[in-house]
Amino acid sequence: MADMSPFFRRADRRTDEQPKPQDRLVTLIRKPGCHLCDDAHAVIEKVCGELGVPWEQKDITQDEELYRTYWEQIPVVLVDGQQHTFWRVNEQRLRKALTSGPTE
Repeated sequence: MADMSPFFRRADRRTDEQPKPQDRLVTLIRKPGCHLCDDAHAVIEKVCGELGVPWEQKDITQDEELYRTYWEQIPVVLVDGQQHTFWRVNEQRLRKALTSGPTE
């Protein structure tokens, strides 16, 4: 039987590497008519644009699960599916999260 250890070593090495900003995903969970959501949108658009990070928006009024989970925290920002912040988005903190590895 072939020795699989080199394969596993390569896989382990990959998990230790910092993800590239382009491999991250930022999600803005927002609702219509929310001025804090508009502010968050501007920060995310700027930071993600500069770093080449893909991002998306989700409308809390169109998703019952998002509504139940986040309705008191809007806007909410997720990085790679993990909550990063809510209400106010700090540009420097978001930039650091996107360039320093996976969120915990």
